[in-house]
Amino acid sequence: MSKFLKKFYTVLIFIFLYAPIVVLIIFSFNNSKSRGSWNGFTLKWYIELFKNEEIMKALYYTIIIAVLSAVISTIIGTLAAIGIYNMNYLGKKVALNINYLPVLNPDIVTAVSLMTLYRFMNIQLGFLSMLLSHITFCIPYVILSVLPKLKQLNKHLAEAAMDLGATPFYALRKVIIPEIMPGIVTGALMAFTLSIDDFVISFFNTGSGVTNLSITVYSMARRGIKPEINALSSLMFLTVLVLLLIINKRTTKDLERRGDIA
Repeated sequence: MSKFLKKFYTVLIFIFLYAPIVVLIIFSFNNSKSRGSWNGFTLKWYIELFKNEEIMKALYYTIIIAVLSAVISTIIGTLAAIGIYNMNYLGKKVALNINYLPVLNPDIVTAVSLMTLYRFMNIQLGFLSMLLSHITFCIPYVILSVLPKLKQLNKHLAEAAMDLGATPFYALRKVIIPEIMPGIVTGALMAFTLSIDDFVISFFNTGSGVTNLSITVYSMARRGIKPEINALSSLMFLTVLVLLLIINKRTTKDLERRGDIA
């Protein structure tokens, strides 16, 4: 009986979390603009979505910023993780605690802080400020993804490579990075997902003419929910779901390869 109640409670939680998303996806195929009745299956809202210039412009900025921020934050985060890993005990603790701050901080605090910094430095709010903001909040997640792989790395591999004549940079490129590549890829995918999903930091640090999908959906929702938003939200949900499944699959494969799980 206790096992049944636990399973029943778990099912209720998942229904509570995902029922609204399922309804949204279903009504993205509704032939009517009304969300209170079903008038047949259609794909016209998806067609209208891709004809909407405002949404297509927001999609362009979203993809460009997500790709650039993922690539740049992955490079910086990987190098930072390697540096933190090679610090002494005290330095490592201080660096990790500093790295945790952007993760634990409410988004509104990070957003306002970055906006204040840009104003102080006379940086015009726009594409550059949004890109820098996304890179800033993605780097800690990349570091946290790469560090566990560094801890699993044999400390003597790089030393052995350099004893055989490799330069430190060559050892980094050919020995260390291939060994921690699963963590780097996971960090990059996580950075990409976080960038696509972000609203608060983007909202406070963008300028006129530059907007991403989350800001566009927010502004459209204030004027009234259109069926195109249902289609857009469904596509965004599926995109993030696929990325999360890829991350989970890579993590599972890595654990199986190391023998941590059966």
